[in-house]
Formats: sequence, C-alpha cells, structure tokens
Amino acid sequence: MMSLPHSGRAFGAFMFDMDGTILSSIASTERVWSAWAVKHGLDVETFLPTIHGVRAYETISRLNLPGIDLMTEIEALTQAEFDDVDGIESIHGAAHFLNALPVDRWAIVTSAPRRLALRRLEAARLPVPPIMVTGEDVANGKPAPDCFLLGAQRLGHKPEDCLVFEDAPAGIRAAEAAGAQVLVITATHNHAGGTPHPSVPGYGALTPRLDSASRLTLARLAALQEAEA
Repeated sequence: MMSLPHSGRAFGAFMFDMDGTILSSIASTERVWSAWAVKHGLDVETFLPTIHGVRAYETISRLNLPGIDLMTEIEALTQAEFDDVDGIESIHGAAHFLNALPVDRWAIVTSAPRRLALRRLEAARLPVPPIMVTGEDVANGKPAPDCFLLGAQRLGHKPEDCLVFEDAPAGIRAAEAAGAQVLVITATHNHAGGTPHPSVPGYGALTPRLDSASRLTLARLAALQEAEA
C-alpha cells in the first residue's frame, strides 16, 4: 500500500501547478513547441525537455536566437497552444480532490498565461479557484520563487504553511526557494527524480481533509470511505 505523503502534517493552504500536475497537456504542448523548434532549426529531441514548467519567455530568451521578436514569438506560441486542446485531460483523481477543497484554501500557480490556463482547465473540466497566479503576474518565472510567494500572499498564509503540488524540476526548485513543502506528481513524467520530496502518481488514492483546527491534511481515500461506512 502507498505510504501517505506528509503524514501527520497540517497546512494552511495548498498550491497547485497546472500542466503535468492537475492536468495533462503534454501532447498538445509538445506538438506546438516541436513545430516551433523545427521552424527555428532546433533539435526537437534535445529541445523539448527544456520547456516544461517554465514560461515561454524564459524558454525562448535563453536560446539567444538571432533576428526574432521575443514578444511576437510568445504571442504566436500562446495562440497555437490556445487553439490546440486536443488530448488535454485531468490527472486521475484531480477533479475530485480539487472539488473537495474549501475554495479559499487553494490556488493554481502556473507558468502559463491566464487565458491559456483558463482554456486548458475548461478542456480538462477542472474547477477554477478564485485565486490564480499566472505567468503574467510575476517578473521572474519558475525556478524563481516569486509565483509561490505571491500565491501564498493571496491565500493569506505563509509559504512555509503551504503544500505545493508540482511535477517539473523548475517548479520544485521554485517551491523550495519559497520555503514551501512539496508533493511531486509523477502522472505525466518523472522529470523530478532525485528530489527528497514524497511523490504520488496521481490523486486517486488521496483526499483532502480538515482537521479539528480547520487545517488541511492529506488522507487516504479508501481509509476515509471505510471510516464513514
């Protein structure tokens, strides 16, 4: 049986990355970015692993491609990703898990632009929380901690009192730098291998629960159902 991650811990709030963490958009993302890479003469196989978990701004900027307009490229990529939602689906158990959370105790913290995030959440049929931090909201994207620091601030909790659900190394480093606890989701890939943080393949065996002090904990879904039977 899977051990319960962060057993015995209670948190003020949860923060969730989006792509690869609560929904799978990897096929759509890699279709769009592969076409872009081919257009610019990049080696697709080498390039694709670098795009996960970070903003398009950082991805393109570090390439130092000559003769491109950075913002034009970003806008074109965002539109292409917006238009391609084929195959986007929720991670197993994510919808149930998110819908079980108090709406003011969780946030989505994503590198995606807001309109793309909303498009993908709709495609995956996932709830949209009142609090979202998107790529436009911070000066420095992941792995900088800015996004999770802002998310915690908007939730009204210290970062140290938050549990971050992440899948990509850049996001994990951002959460660590913010001082948050981390749970790694490995449903779409295992790029996060080697981190000291607990991991789960998805949310099917987990459910959130409020303890007697109204703090968030993780419970094993089967155990909770047995207790309520």
